[in-house]
Amino acid sequence: MKTLLDLVADKLERDPALLRLGLENIDRWVAGSHPAPHRLLEWRQIVLDAQTSPDGFHKLLALLRDRSPASERLGEFAPFAGVLTAAERRTVIRQCVYSH
Repeated sequence: MKTLLDLVADKLERDPALLRLGLENIDRWVAGSHPAPHRLLEWRQIVLDAQTSPDGFHKLLALLRDRSPASERLGEFAPFAGVLTAAERRTVIRQCVYSH
């Protein structure tokens, strides 16, 4: 079953220009006194690396798709709000509801 972060990775893979949304969210959230700015700064570097190199982009996609506890913890602070439409999010939410 795909997760929301899997869908984000899929969509970023099709349209890397959407990485800008992540950086815009980070800037806004840090300016708004986010409770975990260190996580957002970690994400900023990951997204900047993804924008500047193919290797960085592949590492970002792998991170979003990784199921390890460390990746899932970082994924809780993923800055990609707005990348998925409501309809895209609903597909995963429905699957989750039906699987429990």
